[in-house]
Amino acid sequence: MPITGVIKGKYGLREYLAFIGSSLLEDKKSVLVGTGLPMLAAMLAQKTHAPNLLIMFEAGGIGPLLPELPVSVGESTTYYRGVAASSMHEVMSLCQAGYADYAFLGAAQVDMYGNINTTVIGPHDSPRVRLPGSGGANDAGSFAHRLITIIANQCRRTFVNRVDFLTTPGYLDGPGSREKAGLARGSGPYRVITQLGIFDFEEKAKRLRLLSLHPGVSTAEVKENSEFDIIIPDNIGASPEPAAQHLQILREQIDPAGVVLGK
Repeated sequence: MPITGVIKGKYGLREYLAFIGSSLLEDKKSVLVGTGLPMLAAMLAQKTHAPNLLIMFEAGGIGPLLPELPVSVGESTTYYRGVAASSMHEVMSLCQAGYADYAFLGAAQVDMYGNINTTVIGPHDSPRVRLPGSGGANDAGSFAHRLITIIANQCRRTFVNRVDFLTTPGYLDGPGSREKAGLARGSGPYRVITQLGIFDFEEKAKRLRLLSLHPGVSTAEVKENSEFDIIIPDNIGASPEPAAQHLQILREQIDPAGVVLGK
């Protein structure tokens, strides 16, 4: 991977992506998180710069102070010292009512408008690969004010012209599509994180745009690893690198068993 820190052995790719994800979350906001890297990012944010971040899980855990990394969104630790041990219906109702500032999801495919596929690769009735499916991802992407998507391997198979299956709506077919579909006004994709950089969406066209490059990555690599044309602005930022404190918290407090980070 062309991330300087990974090459030098200072940190792993998943550690870096978890750190980048955490840096996008704000204190005194709420976030609905999916399994894996989104959990790590939310926990790291809560243990560093966003102690009052309200974490929500689709199975019903609201506002926990997680002692360790849950294996799934329904594990008992997702209720630990929480505001409520509720239900999926309650959490999704809160999202529909506008109480989710962020949703943080993984993805197998994403297109230029931020639409996500986590259902199948190939035709739905005879797929080459069958993926975990939606769970609460459709609700999260439909109702949260800001959707953050994380893809660990950006390439032409994951950044595609058209997703094989629309699991979670982004900006659908472009400007005005979400509103026409009846989705929450003002909601939609906010950031996409990959091993190459951080992306946002151009305000008018609602298309994916490069926001910052990770250490050691070039714009040429970003372009090469996408089927569609990514908007490349004149001024591109540089993604931050984690401090020793961030890595220590990830390794020793959040995921010491290496469930997501690996060993």
